[in-house]
Amino acid sequence: MTGTPHTIDYIELGATDLAAAKQFYTAAFGWEFNDYGPDYAGIKLPGGDTEFGGLNPSHAPSPGGPLVLIHSDDLDATLASVKDAGGVVTDGPYVFPGGRRFHFTDPSGNGLGVYQHQA
Repeated sequence: MTGTPHTIDYIELGATDLAAAKQFYTAAFGWEFNDYGPDYAGIKLPGGDTEFGGLNPSHAPSPGGPLVLIHSDDLDATLASVKDAGGVVTDGPYVFPGGRRFHFTDPSGNGLGVYQHQA
């Protein structure tokens, strides 16, 4: 996946039970998935393998809603920018299948993530 820097291009939904979540979204909407083992499933765009989102059991659903992910071409520079702007890093940076990412809260408490695709 490649995206335009600093745009929202991926939404991650928390899943308390990955298998049940996949079954629900397949039955309800006909969604198909790219499986990355027992801990993650990417939600495919219709007609291909490109993903628009994912199901992530390590991020439990919360009153705050889904995790919005922002693409970056330079994760370390974006990390510095987020900190400089007053964001609070809550997780990472860490490696995930396909690249690196970190999570943060903005000054209002909204949780977001930033990722860089692995070259």
